[in-house]
Amino acid sequence: MFNKKFTIKEFNNKYKTDEDCINEIFNNKFSESKECSSCNRSFKYHKVSNRKCYSCQFCGNQIHPLANTIFHKSETSLKLWFYAIFLFSCSKNGVSGKELQRQLGVTYKTAWRMAKQIRQLFDEESEQLNGDVEADETYVGGKMKGGKRGRGSENKTPVIGAVQRQGEVIAKVVGDTKSSTIKPFIRENVSIEANLNTDEYRSYNNLNKLGYNHKKVNHGARQWADGDTHTNTIEGFWSQLKRSIRGTYHSVSPKYLQQYVNEFSWRYNHREYKSLFGLMIKRV
Repeated sequence: MFNKKFTIKEFNNKYKTDEDCINEIFNNKFSESKECSSCNRSFKYHKVSNRKCYSCQFCGNQIHPLANTIFHKSETSLKLWFYAIFLFSCSKNGVSGKELQRQLGVTYKTAWRMAKQIRQLFDEESEQLNGDVEADETYVGGKMKGGKRGRGSENKTPVIGAVQRQGEVIAKVVGDTKSSTIKPFIRENVSIEANLNTDEYRSYNNLNKLGYNHKKVNHGARQWADGDTHTNTIEGFWSQLKRSIRGTYHSVSPKYLQQYVNEFSWRYNHREYKSLFGLMIKRV
């Protein structure tokens, strides 16, 4: 179902009211339930009129499908929430709070909070990367006039990442790019059986002593590839991340940067799907 495009016309036909939206959440959460947890009879629940809950046909036990979701205790219309998620699912470069404010007709405070909640859907656990893997670090943030760019810049936030070619990416906001920071990240996220590609940065030295088949390219000598040894894939991901942040958000606070990194990592890892909306609703 996720390999079919989901258009705005289909969205409006499927989700006409808030009740359509809560029914979707209810079905996602309880479609496999066989019996009522209270009376142990067959699972037959109906929507309670004018309330965000469902009641058992036999014992009256109530369940609240919005509990423990990003919609919990929100007074904003569920259809607006679903439309906000739809906008995120269609965008390759993210959705700003100001854009949500314009599209939804809500206050900026409400739009910003909704965007922050939706980004929680992009936080996921990943398995270790294997095969041909590239590791690299980048620096995100404003550029101080006359200041140093790249490594050593005081006003940028470092992010380290690893990507499996033709596979997934894992990226993490860190405090520095010292060997004591990078090597634990690699040990945690990259299989010891992987073929690991990096540049010549000194923090990647001696990875072979940890058991990795480690190969390097020397960017300082303008060497971008040596046969199959390169970091072009992870650098392409960094490029997309930075373009999106600059173009959509202009700047991101280091406090919330990990949420944005998670968002673009999740998009990258699910790039084969034509529609991300259904996946996002299931993650709710």
